[in-house]
Amino acid sequence: MAVAGFAGIIARWLPYHFTGDIGQDAVGTVLGIIASSMLAVTTFSLTAMVSAYSSATQLATPRATQLMISDRTSQNALSTFLGAFVFAVVGIIGLQTRLYGGQGRVVLLLATILLIVLVVVTLLRWIAHLAAFGRMADVIDRVEDAAGSAMAAFARDPYGGGRPAIALPPGARTVTADRIGYVTHIDMADLIAIAREHGIAIHVEALPGTLVHSDRPLLRIVGKDVDEAAERALVKAFMVERHRRFDHDPRLGLIALGEIAGRALAPATNDPGTAIEVVNALFRTLSLLPAEAPPPDAELPPVYLPRPGIDEMIRDGFVSIIREGAGEEEVAQRVLKILAALGKALPHAGATTHALAEELRRNVRRVMQDEAALARTLGGV
Repeated sequence: MAVAGFAGIIARWLPYHFTGDIGQDAVGTVLGIIASSMLAVTTFSLTAMVSAYSSATQLATPRATQLMISDRTSQNALSTFLGAFVFAVVGIIGLQTRLYGGQGRVVLLLATILLIVLVVVTLLRWIAHLAAFGRMADVIDRVEDAAGSAMAAFARDPYGGGRPAIALPPGARTVTADRIGYVTHIDMADLIAIAREHGIAIHVEALPGTLVHSDRPLLRIVGKDVDEAAERALVKAFMVERHRRFDHDPRLGLIALGEIAGRALAPATNDPGTAIEVVNALFRTLSLLPAEAPPPDAELPPVYLPRPGIDEMIRDGFVSIIREGAGEEEVAQRVLKILAALGKALPHAGATTHALAEELRRNVRRVMQDEAALARTLGGV
């Protein structure tokens, strides 16, 4: 848009003088075509994106919508098409008001040619992207990538640079949130700086994904009292929003994967293949879980954090599948195999995986009517 608006001024500073003369109609016709076509393409792109969001919400889980909205390819395509439309409109206005001289029209034409190349490349990428955008496999992959990224970050530093939680000493002062919502991020650098500046110990109570309110403490302070300014700074270190986010909340990704499988196994959908794909995704994600061994306390700041339990994280992903998939032979077999493999890959999670497998076996015996299928399911693992 800047080039279209200031092409006449830019042309005066060019060291080379173009000898050819380009008429206004030549450039104006091309810009008119771009303006009309880009408006239609932008409208089509918005329609396709909204349709993909709706499909992900109805077929997979509403939690996946935020991942679809943040898709970079869609954002780049839409911004390119809209930018091309605005460029064309500004160029047409400049031509009609005789803002450009001969040199300016040459600069405008060269910029238009470059814009056409950019639009064609973006349009080809956008068409290829639309072939999979919003499909079930695409949604599962996006949720798995988000869950895996959060889980990998959690595995690298389960306590965010602090110390593992300990028994709370007596006399601790409670700090609560100033609004109701989910904790989506904790600024550990701020907490550490405040703890060291005021000589206090901070015991974090609300991890990302926790719903906080006036009766749910964010943290507790041990040591000398702090002033209101420091207390407000402690509260600001916690980002509280209306909805949970995947970035720092590994449990949300597991819950979303479980919801996708649960909806696929609903009688109205009856898609065991999707449930099996989700079970495989859960196995890959949960394999990143770190061991329970706490880090050494030497040189660590006096900020104590709990960590999500192995039991609740594994249950987040499998509970809906165990409940809804007990009547599907192929799903039950795959879940039992994955739980057995997960127990071997994560010895510290063996008790949880064994308990979930026993729960699934009980559900299979209660739900599955075919004796032959029951024998294959329980005897094939």
